[in-house]
Amino acid sequence: MRWTRGLRAGVVLAAAVLGLAACGGGSDQSAAPSKGGSPIVVASFNFTDSQILAELYSQALEAKGYPVTRKFNIGSRELVYPSLKSGELQFIPEYQGAAISSGFNEQAPKDADSEHAKLAELFAPSGVGLLNYAPAENKNTYIVKSDLAKQQGLTKISDLKKLDKVVLGGPPECGTRANCFIGFRDTYKLNVTFQSIQEAGPRLEQLKSGAVTVIPVDSVSPPTADPAYTVLQDDLSIVATENIVPAVNKKVLDERGADFAAAVNAVSAKLTTAELRDLNKQVDADGDTVQDVAKDWLAKQGLA
Repeated sequence: MRWTRGLRAGVVLAAAVLGLAACGGGSDQSAAPSKGGSPIVVASFNFTDSQILAELYSQALEAKGYPVTRKFNIGSRELVYPSLKSGELQFIPEYQGAAISSGFNEQAPKDADSEHAKLAELFAPSGVGLLNYAPAENKNTYIVKSDLAKQQGLTKISDLKKLDKVVLGGPPECGTRANCFIGFRDTYKLNVTFQSIQEAGPRLEQLKSGAVTVIPVDSVSPPTADPAYTVLQDDLSIVATENIVPAVNKKVLDERGADFAAAVNAVSAKLTTAELRDLNKQVDADGDTVQDVAKDWLAKQGLA
């Protein structure tokens, strides 16, 4: 899933409800219709990985002649799902396990095929269907400073019991989710307190300073490959499998047909976790634009 950078203020919620006319920070670009019909409204959550994925699918569809309108950087599922279910948003790259647990408050299965089947069942009453899931996975991963890990022998989350006190720093929604603070407290039985830190950058700074013990990051984010940090194994599996899967309005699927599905599935089939990590690095660490990164990757894959 990628930890979203928190719910926006009421202004953004109002924008989501009233037509997403003012989705802060997003882009709204349309390709000229060439296959007829209205543009397909592609959305993203408000973090880098989601925006890269949405741009990959958008450009791939445009390359096949499908008109696309982008509504990126909207926010968390609490903002996205009502508009997805109403049809106002029509396409979003989702993360299977998090969609089940956070989007529907259900227990996610432990394997990708079962998650895909369950998520399809949960979305069906709202007129949303799923296409093929990608090999790429981006899940919540927990990191500590490597010097602390070495000193205390920390290799997995349950090892945090060795510490007298654990401070988990995370986005606001972490405090109520079973795959974050609630899981640390109730599943791992840790002596843990939660500190709400809205943005990913400040969370990392708080970890560096020692103000917090552990933070969640995306498994494809640069800190997971930084020797200054140690990724803790989720040995009690509070975090589900998180393969990327396009969730698409069923009316769009029916109207656009097999060629549309094939264009989307072709992108998913090429996406691996390692490549997704590299795409995130190009944007977050190297400063490349989401649009350029997506364009280059699609060209290399022969999809644009």
